[in-house]
Amino acid sequence: MTKRTDISVRNASFADSAGIFRCIKAWPDELVPRSMSNILQNIDRFLVAERGGEIVGTIAWSILPELDPEASPSIEIQSVSVRRDLQREGIGRRLVERAIRRVSKYRPGQVIVLTFAPEFFGRLGFVRVSKETLMYKLYKGCMNCAKYSSPFTCPEIAMALPLGGARKAKGGEG
Repeated sequence: MTKRTDISVRNASFADSAGIFRCIKAWPDELVPRSMSNILQNIDRFLVAERGGEIVGTIAWSILPELDPEASPSIEIQSVSVRRDLQREGIGRRLVERAIRRVSKYRPGQVIVLTFAPEFFGRLGFVRVSKETLMYKLYKGCMNCAKYSSPFTCPEIAMALPLGGARKAKGGEG
């Protein structure tokens, strides 16, 4: 795998919305579709990979709150895509690593992903987890999915990267 030096990864802007939309739409069997309005409403949670002014990859995240105020929320990585002809050149890795660095400042308990590419995420430290451990995600997102009748029949693999979260030790500094 060669790291592309002609590709930059940066925060998305409103002007990137059409390119993000095209990147996600290019993977209809692998990615949950996102409307243009959804992309615009969540533009602050997108990163893009750009080459010569063209968006060639994207990633987003969503915060999944916990019911227990002492628990650290999870953050879900979403909409990871890289243009097909640029696969296996380190762009996806750069997007995921940059997103993890970006969301780590919030001190989540874990970063999760539902994916058809478990080998890719495994190389980045993610481990398989039971979907039953992600019930808020299933309730919030998967129950409204138009692709599968049940989150438990969906073939996507649930994976998590534990980060430790913000829980303070009793009597200590956090």
